[in-house]
Amino acid sequence: MEIGFIGLGKMGFPMARRLIEAGHQLVVFDTRKDVVDKLVALGAQAGASPKDVADRVETIMASLPSLQASLEVATGTGGVIEGKRAKRFIDLSTVGSQMAVKIHDLLARRGIVQIDSPVSGGVGGAEKGTLAVMVSGPKADFELVKPALDVIGKVFFIGTKPGSGQTMKLANNFLSATAMVATSEAVVMGVKSGLDPAVMIDVINAGSGLNTASRDKFPRAVLPRTFDFGFATGLMVKDVRLAVEEMRSLGLSMEVAEAVGRLWEVIIRDEGAESDFTAAIKPIEKAAGVIVGSGGKGSHAAK
Repeated sequence: MEIGFIGLGKMGFPMARRLIEAGHQLVVFDTRKDVVDKLVALGAQAGASPKDVADRVETIMASLPSLQASLEVATGTGGVIEGKRAKRFIDLSTVGSQMAVKIHDLLARRGIVQIDSPVSGGVGGAEKGTLAVMVSGPKADFELVKPALDVIGKVFFIGTKPGSGQTMKLANNFLSATAMVATSEAVVMGVKSGLDPAVMIDVINAGSGLNTASRDKFPRAVLPRTFDFGFATGLMVKDVRLAVEEMRSLGLSMEVAEAVGRLWEVIIRDEGAESDFTAAIKPIEKAAGVIVGSGGKGSHAAK
């Protein structure tokens, strides 16, 4: 397929690269010339703007860091909405269902189909092509673009209702965010009482407490204290806030979500939006007066 790809960040770049390697013809755009040049060297063509990309191809994918960026790229001045050839806009970003519906309605006025397609699985999943891809939109358009989405990961058709892919993504990321802070609290409890955190993680992963944080994040980024899993605290907090907003809009009881949300607000305040989200354990450690897994070799009480 001829595909436009806008947004070549930590997630977008490996997804675009995989599409080129799979034989798709890409026109790419990002505000940073260096990442565009890397993909041009692999066979992509450079676009001058979102509109220029949408002048040249019918199907445009975007992987963007914020709600405002998705809205502007899709519907703003010089955006996809002004493109001469654009027929469908596939948003791989996490923007929440309300923003997805807003973008859908604005694009529909110009006869452009919005395909909501948030992804989960992190940078590693983007590089390996193993992301969970959650798609909502018209079934015929979904079938048309599915071969390209298959290159990115495992594709799930969520439904035809605008924004339903976003609701699925927020449910998933709320669980991921909860696993990170809940596992942090559990391991800090053990370390405070004298347990070895590496042994704790081994036991949890062999038992019923197994979760994505204990399985992936702790062995790779928390116990070694590298805090480099590849997903920013700011992005996780964005997703948690969106999930809580969505729950509120549905009139739901959400005691766990509100508690998780409060904890992530402390984390972003203390660690900053640019920190890796595995640094979530640091404020919990600080409050307890312990450090978990320093050097990956056990626990040390903070002096």
